[in-house]
Amino acid sequence: MKKRKWPVYLLLILCAVVTVGPFLWMILTSFKSYEESIQIPPTIFPEVFTVGSYREVVDKFPFFDFYVNTFLVLLFTIGIELLICSMAAYAFARLHFPGRDVIFIVLLALLMVPGQIFLVPNYDIMVKLHLADTVTALWLPKIFSAFGTFMLREFFKGLPRSLDEAAMLDGCGFFQIYYRILLPLLKPALSSLAILTAISTFKDLMWPLIVNNSMDKMTLSAGLAMLIGEHTTYYPQVMAGGIIAILPMIIIFFLFQKQFVEGIATTGVKQ
Repeated sequence: MKKRKWPVYLLLILCAVVTVGPFLWMILTSFKSYEESIQIPPTIFPEVFTVGSYREVVDKFPFFDFYVNTFLVLLFTIGIELLICSMAAYAFARLHFPGRDVIFIVLLALLMVPGQIFLVPNYDIMVKLHLADTVTALWLPKIFSAFGTFMLREFFKGLPRSLDEAAMLDGCGFFQIYYRILLPLLKPALSSLAILTAISTFKDLMWPLIVNNSMDKMTLSAGLAMLIGEHTTYYPQVMAGGIIAILPMIIIFFLFQKQFVEGIATTGVKQ
């Protein structure tokens, strides 16, 4: 039986190498000199380990501001989006009002529209609100998600109606039913949406570069883009900046690994 499993183990090892390989290459390149990083044929291990790239990156770029801006954007985006999307999803799933189905169809239609189409209108709104080149502009257009509303609506519809009826008999109103009865039961769905939103927000590059110009108003992804030179790219510095940027995310992942895995797994389970 074990002999039959060796192809599976071999395939898993190959997948692990393909997955981990780029990260190991990034780490090793960050300790190389610029000349060695562009050497042909390339070298895997640096001849002399140097941390000069890390010092240069930290001296040139305000990484502390990048970290603060990124975590502020994550905090506001996730918190407000979960609130708005859960309330909208509850209304679409539990309440009856004129035009509910039409509005929901229009909402679903937004999922078919590429997000890049909204860049110019969002930028125009930020300029008119005098919020361009501010940290607020980074998270304000992202506080609502059509996908998040649709996803939470399906979870709400999976909860038995008897919960609402029992709560109404006890004198609860619609908001109390939403906040006290149903919302606590949606913790797995809310965790899933929070994780997906965090991943999307953390890796967003285009919007921060469009709406902000000041270096101290950039997020980590936009700040790293500044490491790419117009004529010359110092690859050890780019790799060093990438490691500095992802290190907190790796620590957070290992601290909350169980919640991450359960949250992602929940997205594939039909309630």
